[in-house]
Amino acid sequence: MSTPHRIDVHFHIIPQFYQDAVKAAGFGPARRAGYPPYSAELGVELMDANGIATAITSVAQPGVHFLDAAAGRTLARRLNEHASELTTRFPGRYGAFSIVPMKDIGDAVAEIEFCLDTLKHHGVCLFASYGEKFLGDPLFDPVMEALNARKAVCFIHPTLHPTSRTLDINLPGFVMEYLFDTTRAAANMIFSGTLDRYPDIRFILAHAGGTLPYFAWRLGATPQIDPTLPQWPRETFVRALRHFWYDTALSCGATTMGALKTVADPTRILFGSDWPFVQAPLVAEEVATHEAPGLHSADERAAIDRGNALRLFPDLR
Repeated sequence: MSTPHRIDVHFHIIPQFYQDAVKAAGFGPARRAGYPPYSAELGVELMDANGIATAITSVAQPGVHFLDAAAGRTLARRLNEHASELTTRFPGRYGAFSIVPMKDIGDAVAEIEFCLDTLKHHGVCLFASYGEKFLGDPLFDPVMEALNARKAVCFIHPTLHPTSRTLDINLPGFVMEYLFDTTRAAANMIFSGTLDRYPDIRFILAHAGGTLPYFAWRLGATPQIDPTLPQWPRETFVRALRHFWYDTALSCGATTMGALKTVADPTRILFGSDWPFVQAPLVAEEVATHEAPGLHSADERAAIDRGNALRLFPDLR
């Protein structure tokens, strides 16, 4: 057991009332085995065993988008108030990223205002896609305006796009489709100008940005291949990729980190575990891999563990 010092930005809540609502609607998590064991107390035990001082919670797919607008608004509010309760019950151990009901954009903006202005959450969690549309679509501009006005942190978590659900491949969606969902959203946000129009939003991409680091060079070459695309210099793409923040959840190995560190601003890499979908033995393996000699320098590891996150969340100091 190491001294708790890490700030974990990728840590999920799945209270029983939420699990019941998802199951009643015929949905479930991206893994076929259903929901893993979960409680706030188990979360604290996991944190203590892995040197995690504070975990900032979020809700994974399907979020509340499987419900109609009214029901989604109600469930989102209950989840957000539950997340706030955890910060009170376990002082210093939990923070919160708000879940946002996106069936009605007016509801989404109202919930952002309530959660950031009243509940004082650390930021919001948006999914990379909603229905057929990815972040970066003009439909979501009012949400981006509300976040930009507050200089908010926005954690982007993947979900299962409708096209992913119809693929004839015998693997659960989290294996690959999550990574592609994040990648598509990030690329769409770059090409749509979202990063330029809303420069004060601090976007965190889950899972080291999906496949974004791997195909960064190819992305920068696209204007030379297709003259109908914006004719930006490669440096524009370099700056865009360094604008994002990235977490290490399920991405802590040398291959992924090696790619990520060629494109990310090193001060914008954050520790993430993905608990409880990543259960205790695998979290321990993530931490051991993260701490392995040669992967990061001592200063880099300290920054990923805590220092970089404190630039986003100075109240956790």
